[in-house]
Amino acid sequence: MNEKVLLGLSGGVDSAVAGLLLKRQGYEVIGAFMRCFSEEKNKLTGECPWIEDKKEAQKIATKLKIKFIELNYEKEYTDEIIKPMFKSYSEGKTPNPDAECNAIIKFPFLRKEAKKLGCKYIATGHYAKKIEKNGKFYLKIPRDKLKDQTYFLYGLSQEILKFSLFPTGDYTKSEIRKIAKENNFPNWNRKGTKGLCFVGNINMKQFLKQKLKNKIGKIISPEGEMVGTHQGIQFFTIGERIGENEQITITHKYRNKIKSKIYIAEKNKLNNTLTIAPENHLILFKKYFTIKKINWISDVPKFPLKYIKVRIRHLGQLISANVTKKDNFLIITLKKQIQGIAEGQSAVIYTKQGIMLGGGEIFD
Repeated sequence: MNEKVLLGLSGGVDSAVAGLLLKRQGYEVIGAFMRCFSEEKNKLTGECPWIEDKKEAQKIATKLKIKFIELNYEKEYTDEIIKPMFKSYSEGKTPNPDAECNAIIKFPFLRKEAKKLGCKYIATGHYAKKIEKNGKFYLKIPRDKLKDQTYFLYGLSQEILKFSLFPTGDYTKSEIRKIAKENNFPNWNRKGTKGLCFVGNINMKQFLKQKLKNKIGKIISPEGEMVGTHQGIQFFTIGERIGENEQITITHKYRNKIKSKIYIAEKNKLNNTLTIAPENHLILFKKYFTIKKINWISDVPKFPLKYIKVRIRHLGQLISANVTKKDNFLIITLKKQIQGIAEGQSAVIYTKQGIMLGGGEIFD
């Protein structure tokens, strides 16, 4: 009897081809569509994105001739991901809800359902490579580095990884689309989502405005001069470029004085103040920061960690760094200063060979 796999079937091309690859490998595949969020509607169709996604997932399940099930975790997703995300933003942080979703919702609940259905494994269309080393399981940067999704998977455990499969990790996105086209998949050229996990491609500032109220505050220059006003630090991220938008007003005097691009440099939660700075200003750069709420994919390593790589955003540059431990925190010392290090972001740690060791939440 073939081993059974419960596949997270999202309606996208990656999970669709993952199902085909698993079947070719001899697995008995069950497709599971996970419904977690249904508040946003498509402006053209008037339908919630999950309805469109579910229809695509059903078409793929029919094409693959596999069983299809729907799983509803809207309450859990709202309570465990959306509400904490709003709280984090309200505190001036920049959270990583996709990583939380994978660690708390997607993988644990798929695994739980897989056990009920007698499936040994779960699988997704994430671009990541699973490797085994000395009896332990790790994730490695996939073949297509431009589609690498390991940054969002640092919160997984050994128990989850042991029974997880990532069929697309050895393929490039163009190869995946080619396979889908050759097999007449209806979604072979369907545009991929780039928004919040299960929510879709949204304007985050507008999304946050649904729950977070405006709180007018000052904008100051690195020299302490007031140069504008904003509608709340919760709507901005450190390192974000300031454009023309309704949440912020910069004086004409300052804009005329600063001819270059302008970025968010600091957020002061105590007095609701933003500090902005022109491109390449020293205040924009940091070399040291700490992380908390650390998860190691396998065993806790011995410190200090030297000659490792750190990434602070999805597909961000892998920066050489050393890591030391103090109490429940890790101190990251980068080999070079970088921009955009914000409280609440995830910092993910890799070996020089691209093996992910784990990560945590940036604290300071």
